[in-house]
Amino acid sequence: MKRKEIGIAVVGSGRIGTLRARLAAKHPAVNFLAVSDIDPNRARALAEQTGADFYSGDNNEVIARPEVSAVIVSTPEGEHSAPVRKALELGKPVLVEKPIALSLGDADAMLATLKRTGGHLRVGYSRRYKECFLRAKEQMLRGRLGRVIGGLARVYNSRAQAFNILERDPHATPVLDVLTYYVDLMCWFLEGNPPVEIAARGQRGIFQAAGYDADDMTWAIVTFADGAVITFGVSYALPSHYPTLGQSDRVELLGSEGAMIIDDDHLDHLLYSEKGIPHAYMPNHNVNMAFLGSNAPGDWAVGDFWGPLANETRAWLDHLATGNPTVQTTPEQARMNLETTIAIVRAVETGKPIRLPLET
Repeated sequence: MKRKEIGIAVVGSGRIGTLRARLAAKHPAVNFLAVSDIDPNRARALAEQTGADFYSGDNNEVIARPEVSAVIVSTPEGEHSAPVRKALELGKPVLVEKPIALSLGDADAMLATLKRTGGHLRVGYSRRYKECFLRAKEQMLRGRLGRVIGGLARVYNSRAQAFNILERDPHATPVLDVLTYYVDLMCWFLEGNPPVEIAARGQRGIFQAAGYDADDMTWAIVTFADGAVITFGVSYALPSHYPTLGQSDRVELLGSEGAMIIDDDHLDHLLYSEKGIPHAYMPNHNVNMAFLGSNAPGDWAVGDFWGPLANETRAWLDHLATGNPTVQTTPEQARMNLETTIAIVRAVETGKPIRLPLET
C-alpha cells in the first residue's frame, strides 16, 4: 500500500485539539504540523508541547499554509462552520469534532460548501471507535440480530463535567453535546433506517438554578422509519464527585432473531485513592473513587494515549496517507444526528411528538 506524507493543521488548542495534535505529531505520515487558537498563547504552548512547525492566533493562517494538506477543526461546537468552510474552499479534507454544529443553519452551510467544492468532510463521533461498539457494528453487518425492533441507549455523568462544558458554550447542552453520541451510534447500527418521530420529557432544576437553559435529565422515545422504537436517556447532573470520569453508558438492541447488550458503565475497574484522582476532563477536579476507563476519549497510559479518540485520529490519518477506508460519520449522518437532538429538545419544550424532517 502506497503511503504519502501529509501536513496537518489543528484548529483549536483546547483539550480535544491538544489530544489530536499530540497524536498527529507522533503519526509516521505527518511531516508538517500547525496549530492555532484564538488565544495565541495557548497555540504557542501547544506548539511547544508537540514540536509543531507553525502556530498562530489566526485560524485562517494555519488552514491556508501551503504545507497543510488536511485540517482538524477542534474549536467549540458553535464555531465549527467558518474554519470547516475555509478548509473546504481550499480543497483540504476536514475532520471536525461532533456535533457538526449547534444549528441546522450552520450545518447546512457546511454541507452546501461541501457540495459546491466536491470536498471531503468527516465528523468526529469517536464512540464509533470504541472496541465494544465496533464489535457491535460487526454483528449488525452480519445480520445476527435480524430486524431490530427496539432498544435503549442511556448515558450518565456528573454535574461537574456538565458545568465545565456549559461554561465553555451554554448552548452545548447534554442533549445536543452528549446524547448526540448515542443517537449517532443507533443511527449507525440501524443504517438506512432513519428516525421519523420523537416524543420526549425532561426534568430541570440544577442547571437552571446555575443560569443554564438545560435539563438535568432527558428521556426520549424515537421511532425509526420501519417502526423500530429506541429509548434515549441522558443525565449529566449526578453529584459532582460521582466516580465516572467521562461517560457511564449502556446500549441495548433487541431484534427478531437476537439481542445485544453492551454494558459500558465501567463498574469493572474501580480505583479508590486517599491521594485523590485527577479528573481527566478537568485536571483541577479530584475524586477519591473513579471508574477507570470511563473517560470518553480514552486515557494516557505508559506514555501514550489509548482509546476511542486515539483510534479515530489514527484511522483518519491512516486514511489520508493510504486511502484506507474509515467508519467516521459522514456530514449527512451528522446532520441527521443534529436534527434528531434538536427535535428531542423541541419535544421536551412542547410536550408533543415531533416529526422529522424538521421544518427549517
